[in-house]
Amino acid sequence: MGKLFRRTELPSPETKMDIFTDGNNDYTYTLQEYYAKTCINYGQLIKIREGGKVVRKEKRIIFGNLDPNDIETTNVENFNSILRERIGRLVRRTKCFSKTKHRLECSLHLFQFYWNFINNFKRGESPAMLEGLADHLWDWHEFFYFD
Repeated sequence: MGKLFRRTELPSPETKMDIFTDGNNDYTYTLQEYYAKTCINYGQLIKIREGGKVVRKEKRIIFGNLDPNDIETTNVENFNSILRERIGRLVRRTKCFSKTKHRLECSLHLFQFYWNFINNFKRGESPAMLEGLADHLWDWHEFFYFD
């Protein structure tokens, strides 16, 4: 939560931040340590499983004024899947592993840079370009020799 707080623009009652999580109630208390209830819209998506399969999803509005149809965690789940597919260190049983936490963090930072600045999506722009953080697609040469 600390990283989220430091890396995002501080919300206000006029510009609320939407946050969606699973049913872990710890988020309910932790979010209040960083943000006022009046500044966030917070909803939980709880997956009900039977026999290991998801049979339904329960959506709860915890803070704010949300449309229950907006509460979804698929973007985060999709990105986690992409990370597991493309970074061998995140797979349970693998020959590729990090001997230190620092090396794992470095590999995640490197992939995150690639994903946001170098990866050319079908629309011809990177996420960094869409957010106004870059004006062109980077390449590896530019990354390694940036000063």
